[in-house]
Amino acid sequence: MGLPWRIAIDGPAASGKSTLGQRLAAHLGYLYVDTGVMYRAVTWAALRRGVPIADEAALTGLAETLDLDIAPPTVQDGRLYTVRVDGEDVTWDLRRPEVDAAVSQVSAYPGVRRALTRRQRQIGLRGRVVMVGRDIGTVVLPEADLKIYLDARLETRAWRRYQELQARGADVPFEAVLETMRQRDALDQGREVAPLRPAPDAVVLDTTALDIEGVFQKVLDLIAARCRETSHVAG
Repeated sequence: MGLPWRIAIDGPAASGKSTLGQRLAAHLGYLYVDTGVMYRAVTWAALRRGVPIADEAALTGLAETLDLDIAPPTVQDGRLYTVRVDGEDVTWDLRRPEVDAAVSQVSAYPGVRRALTRRQRQIGLRGRVVMVGRDIGTVVLPEADLKIYLDARLETRAWRRYQELQARGADVPFEAVLETMRQRDALDQGREVAPLRPAPDAVVLDTTALDIEGVFQKVLDLIAARCRETSHVAG
């Protein structure tokens, strides 16, 4: 009784949003939507097709027409979902360093954000959804019943991403990952349209010293407390 119908999870790169969102959605039996992969898919497609990252009009057109499919995992390789572009499985390609380096610029374009926000909002308004991104609580689903903002120290997040890349065989120096993430934070927080920031009514959780189990339990405790409050008010 009283479970939040729509849950928004925001935060910077490698703060633990995707893993928490997937775990929470599975626990509640809700739909899990990682909106960040949509921006990554547009970025990957632009790089693959030779569309200049500086061409906002072309990228907006790509975002409006891209054949993009996000489905539950089809391969047991640690992925949280399967992403296909034009029928091709690009799930891990979306985490490549060149996509990391360009995705914040692509996602800053108003036209790209409008195109993808429309898709995201249509999904979110159906309810029974855990939606993850950088502007869910502030722009995509401001009416979300529960808003969570995950954060962690820059160095901690860079180390998490570095370990993820190493596990997949990518030979990228830690310093390069750290610098890319520092630049991405600056772009995400400084863009004019939907900058990265907690919603005024979001619960902010610092995950620097927490593993995923610790974060997951904190959120479950938060949901349980909200349910008790709802029951008390209803009674």
